[in-house]
Amino acid sequence: MDFRTEVRAWLADHLTDTPTPHPRAWERELGKAGWIGIGWPGDGETYGNRRATLPEQVVWAEEYARSAAPARMGHIGENLLAPTLITYGTEEQKRRHLPPVARGETLWCQGYSEPGAGSDLAGIRTTATPDGTGGYAVTGQKIWTSLARDADFCFVLARTDPGSTRHHGLSFLLLEMDQPGRIEVRPIRQLTGTSEFNEVFFDGARATETVGGEGNGWQVAMGLLARERGVSTLAQQIGFAEELGRVVAAAVASGAADDPVIRARLVRQWAELDTMRRHALRTLGTTGDPGAPSVAKLLWGGWHQRLGELAVEVAGEAGVVGPEPWTADRPYELDDAQHLFLFSRADTIYGGSDEIQRNIIAERVLGLPREPR
Repeated sequence: MDFRTEVRAWLADHLTDTPTPHPRAWERELGKAGWIGIGWPGDGETYGNRRATLPEQVVWAEEYARSAAPARMGHIGENLLAPTLITYGTEEQKRRHLPPVARGETLWCQGYSEPGAGSDLAGIRTTATPDGTGGYAVTGQKIWTSLARDADFCFVLARTDPGSTRHHGLSFLLLEMDQPGRIEVRPIRQLTGTSEFNEVFFDGARATETVGGEGNGWQVAMGLLARERGVSTLAQQIGFAEELGRVVAAAVASGAADDPVIRARLVRQWAELDTMRRHALRTLGTTGDPGAPSVAKLLWGGWHQRLGELAVEVAGEAGVVGPEPWTADRPYELDDAQHLFLFSRADTIYGGSDEIQRNIIAERVLGLPREPR
């Protein structure tokens, strides 16, 4: 049995004719079969994951997206924390944290962005001071934190040198989220009416570990971001293709596709999506290229926004009207096109704004002068 056939058979066996599994239970199911961490380097047995070649990792990402399997809750631990620990962590840290991630037992969230310092990561103000027990007391606020309500652990970028500025004096810390009275998570209600993101308040929260050593947080954080857009972007693009397909179908049904301007825009969306896929395949594994992740983010952020705009446009009047009845706790329900339009407003901001991505490409790749500060 070839790898793609094996993946399809496993997904079909675990998803067909069964209720949608609870997200945490699904993570444990994936872990039991060894599907978590297949992209990690090493022999694959050390941390409990199976190994897969790069083409096999692409196959897994593609087939997972095509199967309409549940959205992953463990992707931050698997795709961000794990490669960072493998590169910068101690052997003890790897053996402590990676096996539970590979088994689908622990979930992680990312404590980077702050109010007033979203894309400007070097401007963070969260502090961490030695607590006398070998750890740190973390105080400050993080924002736009995905999965904070469900996560067991958080990796936090905090300022451990009180006299430092910008990217100096930062440390990459690990802490448990279950600290009543010291950590508070508040959901952020968005335009869509949903709350995928959260604010997290730290009031002397205890962090027990530093990755890469005190004061080296900027290097570790940048190393993590260089790995943020890898194989998983191919799965994202399959989701984009499905969204585009729905918009095309809606345009045909409404008659909007008869308009040559609309038709040309639909064709352009398809062509740009194909370009994104080719760029992703070309740059897989090129973690030493500081420009590749930024180019990828620029490509898909604007593309997804334009698709959202097109989705409500081809829907006509129905694109701006919500169904009734409304309720007090849920004043409106959005259809797929409306949700796509509203949620994609943030695509060019979160994960590093377009302005920041262009600065990275200009300064680190093209060698242009830095912007005056």
